[in-house]
Amino acid sequence: MGRVTAPSPVIPVPPADLPGTLGALRAAGHQYRTVKQELRDNLLARMRSGEDRFPGIVGYDDTVLPEVERALLAGHDMVLLGERGQGKTRLIRSLGALLDEWTPIIPGSVLNEHPMHPLTPASRAQVAEAGDDQPVGWLHRSMRYGEKLATPDTSVGDLIGDVDPIRIAQGRTLGDPETIHFGLVPRTNRGIFAVNELPDLAERIQVALLNVLEERDIQVRGYQLRLPLDLLLVASANPEDYTNRGRIITPLKDRFGAEIRTHYPVDLELELELIRQEADLVAEVPEHVLEVLARFARAVRESPSVDPRSGVSARFAIAAAETVAGAALRRAGLLAAPGNAEGQPEAAVARVGDAVSVTSTLRGKVEFESGEEGREIEILAHLLRTATAETFRARLAGLDLSGFTNLVEDGAAIETGELVGAAELLRQVGTVPGLAKVLDRLGLGDAPTPEEAAAGVEFVLEGLHLTRRLGKDISDSGRTVYGGRG
Repeated sequence: MGRVTAPSPVIPVPPADLPGTLGALRAAGHQYRTVKQELRDNLLARMRSGEDRFPGIVGYDDTVLPEVERALLAGHDMVLLGERGQGKTRLIRSLGALLDEWTPIIPGSVLNEHPMHPLTPASRAQVAEAGDDQPVGWLHRSMRYGEKLATPDTSVGDLIGDVDPIRIAQGRTLGDPETIHFGLVPRTNRGIFAVNELPDLAERIQVALLNVLEERDIQVRGYQLRLPLDLLLVASANPEDYTNRGRIITPLKDRFGAEIRTHYPVDLELELELIRQEADLVAEVPEHVLEVLARFARAVRESPSVDPRSGVSARFAIAAAETVAGAALRRAGLLAAPGNAEGQPEAAVARVGDAVSVTSTLRGKVEFESGEEGREIEILAHLLRTATAETFRARLAGLDLSGFTNLVEDGAAIETGELVGAAELLRQVGTVPGLAKVLDRLGLGDAPTPEEAAAGVEFVLEGLHLTRRLGKDISDSGRTVYGGRG
């Protein structure tokens, strides 16, 4: 087989009406602004227009985002501190949308130099010689963001740059900027550069960032290049009391103008909104099932059996929703297999019973306290039952559910499970007084599909069991059997 190559990223093409020379740029009234001035002006413009400043960022409107906005307006570099899965990188990447859509550059400049503000001696000489005829290129804001995941093997050369021996051999002298192969930070000049997990960067490498933050110049192998870099430097880190791999050195912390603490969603509705936005669901997951998973994630986060220093990522709830949707799609696929007794194809709709698989598949996302080894699945299963019971009470409090308990008063049983189809479950239940009110409370509408109705019925049966009003057993075939009073 031939090698499969990934599609090349699409590079935006600048509009044809943008000025093509320095003279035309001046005639158009263009004014040079630093990156921080650009971010400040564009942020203020969005504030005044009421436009969304940080699209896709959930749960930070009243806490983190005001601090970020104050830092941007003040022109401060910033470091975001928070446990894993709190959206630090997502927030940092959203800052690029506050840059101008297009910005002028000197064509071919490695440092994205502005034609009105050249940095290197070669560019200054080129602009001085060409004058108003100096060609102007245009750089899209999507190309003005740089990012590096800090790892212990990251070098000064990666971030700042190193002497290029080939250029030395060609006759250039040390200390000449033309002898330097620039690293990631200078190449993001006139943009935003992010360092993820900054404490993982070796302390001697962190020292290399000191001049970038304060003096805005760079030093390579003892040669100080007076290249006043123009960029916003943003870093992310776990709190120092958690990460034992390293720390942010004090002089570097001092040079960040703002230290901003992030957090997990503060309430259930924000947790749900985040799941709805981020989860890629391959099947329908009813709202009550999503609520169970959101409560489950919050219960795991608050459990004394879980290491609070590591946190429980928002990706935990997102992956749980995707896993439940996958279980529903698997059921639909298997029930459509040849020889299956079901007459109609099964639509993929998740039920609360599908969440059981989450406890085993996602336990690796949680760091437990040292004394809980071997009990991980047991702990997660208990927390899932608690979340289900809380959702049951919150959604169906005050409803008369005697119609469901009466189903099994005479020793009858209702079987459900991963491979029990909606039609089979509804046949066992028949006509239940109060079912319409239950489905309405669960947001399944006036005309739910059989699969949605089955999801509602299973949720009620499980809730009644968890509130000790129905018995529950697991059959030899793995099916769940509800019957008898608990």
